[in-house]
Amino acid sequence: MKMTNYRLQTEMEHIKPESQEWYKDYVRQVLESNKPYHAKADYIGLSIQEIQNKIDYLGNDIKEMTALKKTLTASKATALEATASVLEEYGIDRLDGTSISSITITPHKTKLKETFKIIDEEALIKLGFYTVIVDEKSVKAEMLTVEGMDKIDAFVEVSVISEEVPARIKVNARRSSSNNQASELLNLVDSQAA
Repeated sequence: MKMTNYRLQTEMEHIKPESQEWYKDYVRQVLESNKPYHAKADYIGLSIQEIQNKIDYLGNDIKEMTALKKTLTASKATALEATASVLEEYGIDRLDGTSISSITITPHKTKLKETFKIIDEEALIKLGFYTVIVDEKSVKAEMLTVEGMDKIDAFVEVSVISEEVPARIKVNARRSSSNNQASELLNLVDSQAA
């Protein structure tokens, strides 16, 4: 993972919907600079791609850490049980320590857990234990036909909700380029600094 963040990337990472003006001013500075237009596009695009790289990297780390947490939790439970078994073999029910107060063995116990399984659904339905719900998927499908709409129209209300989606940019990566985006951004910024 790239360890150097560039100003535009850092500005992007800290932008908030309610305070965008300082970021817009910096983008204006980039666009109004005397750098070639392709360098400006690369600087903006690679900064956005680096943020996506961080998102992907963190997503992978979260998956790995979740799996590790699950493994460690199971390992800890197994170690607690195995240690208790060995201590019981030696007739030890308590060990006192200096860094920890003590280790004690919790006695073996049986937990009762209630389970519920329906054996005869039809009999329970006949006794009145059921609910009726509208099949919305079928209603929507029926409304696509003229006959269905005539039949259903009085019982449904169709409305359209408008959601404003602001304009955004899309970074289109080069398909033939196998270069590392981080090194491209580094080279670009280094050449601008010179």
